Amino acid sequence: MAFIIYFAIIILIPLFAQGKVKSTFNKYSKVASSTGMTGAQAARRILDDNGLYNVSVEEVQGHLSDHYDPRTKTVRLSTSNYHGHSLAGVAVAAHEVGHAIQDQQNYSFLRVRHALVPVANLGSNASWILIMIGIIASIPNLLLLGIVFMAAAVVFQLVTLPVEFNASSRAMNQVVSLGIIRNDEERDAKKVLNAAALTYVAAALVAVLELVRLVLMYTGMSRSND
Repeated sequence: MAFIIYFAIIILIPLFAQGKVKSTFNKYSKVASSTGMTGAQAARRILDDNGLYNVSVEEVQGHLSDHYDPRTKTVRLSTSNYHGHSLAGVAVAAHEVGHAIQDQQNYSFLRVRHALVPVANLGSNASWILIMIGIIASIPNLLLLGIVFMAAAVVFQLVTLPVEFNASSRAMNQVVSLGIIRNDEERDAKKVLNAAALTYVAAALVAVLELVRLVLMYTGMSRSND
């Protein structure tokens, strides 16, 4: 029964976070920003104000596929946010520019996250193969190796949290100080960014819970083999 409750929790947490993002974004994507600026215009305004003339703003296909690419110095905004005049679109665009500003200022957590990308990718791909073989074949050392790989991916998830929260904080400071949104719109813009951040919190929480469960499983397996 405990396992059923546990798996229900780790499934419901991400679903709740994703639902919160969708409902919040859908709500404020129907609210026009007071300045009438598109997401692309807001992004360009913030970039130029921070001297980031070398960072381009491009449209990308998909829904909420917005991201900043540090390799090409490009802020990519989904079609609705790129062309739209909504408060949600402006908030998301500003958030992605926040990452560009982090990149410019060599924000420490962003550098650490970039350094962890290859390790996290390897950990995500290899961990569950080793874990499943270790569990099925009752080989504690193989399970432990899988846990080590998984731990690298969990560290990446945890480092992502300050990166995302900091980008949102920078975004709010920029849109308010530059007059891209009015003071009375600030609360609603924060709701959009907080909902988006919730997905990262949920992912990190689930990853930590899974890691703890596997460590306990390894401990039990090791004792039974003694």
